[in-house]
Amino acid sequence: MGLITGLFSFLYHLPQIYKWLLKPYYIASVIMTVAFLLVRKAPGLCEHLATQREDGNSCDFDWRELEILMFLSAIVMMKNRRAVTMEQHVGNLFMFSKVANVILFFRLDIRLGIFYLTLCVAFVMTCKPPLYMGPEYIKYFSDKTIDEELRKDSRVTWIIEFYANWSSDCQSFAPVFADLSLKYNCSGLKFGKVDIGRYGEVAERYRVSTSPLARQLPSLMLFQEGQELTRRPMVDNKAKAVSWTFSEENIIREFNLNELFQKSKKMNKSKALKEEQQNDAQPEEEEQQNDAQPEEGSDELEPETKITEQPRESKKDQ
Repeated sequence: MGLITGLFSFLYHLPQIYKWLLKPYYIASVIMTVAFLLVRKAPGLCEHLATQREDGNSCDFDWRELEILMFLSAIVMMKNRRAVTMEQHVGNLFMFSKVANVILFFRLDIRLGIFYLTLCVAFVMTCKPPLYMGPEYIKYFSDKTIDEELRKDSRVTWIIEFYANWSSDCQSFAPVFADLSLKYNCSGLKFGKVDIGRYGEVAERYRVSTSPLARQLPSLMLFQEGQELTRRPMVDNKAKAVSWTFSEENIIREFNLNELFQKSKKMNKSKALKEEQQNDAQPEEEEQQNDAQPEEGSDELEPETKITEQPRESKKDQ
């Protein structure tokens, strides 16, 4: 069942996968994922490799290599059951495929294993997944602006993501959070992000651990009137995050986004009605003021105009 679901997900996101393949990070990841397959099947090279096959064919997988590959497939399917985005599916495939390649290369030749492991370490240190650059309605905070903005308007509810650029989970979650901001952002419900990998003081202030062992990244918090109301994932007594899936459905349900959005729309309508009433009342007040003032050329103004006109004429005559 997991294999069928993964296949349908792959076909559905096939156009998006083509765009990924044009990026250097994914090109290098694909090459490293199929590295052992290329070496085992490469003509002119595979004939010199060791094998445990009874027929002595070194250009085909032996039974132990098939077991490792089948075990890899099972692990990837289990991990992808909790994956939400296509980036997470592909990321799990890349990560466990590299682990399997390390084992296969070390089993084949220790020199090939050391060489491939060195390439993996260099790849992790130099290549980072491309950041999400799609449309979003998200405000990015610094350590100096987040507290001020949360307390600026008590009528505004904020959903803040605490993230770090080095976290693969945060990078995978970025498209989901951006899509939610496009659907639910309004004057009474706003979305924000703060990089606690850069602003460590914010992490301490809001009690979010940046340690990979704590698994608290990303963390979502709902704020009203500057006070935290909801946090996901929740944290246990040992400062470790309780397992929680960052899917769009879970976020909408746990943070009551539909209800908050409807309340915000009602507030906007009432605010618009008040403004219309004020705008309608202003012309009536102006008309009343105009009616109260005497018209030009009336008898009440004639003496004043005569008095003021005489000095002007006299000045001109002088």
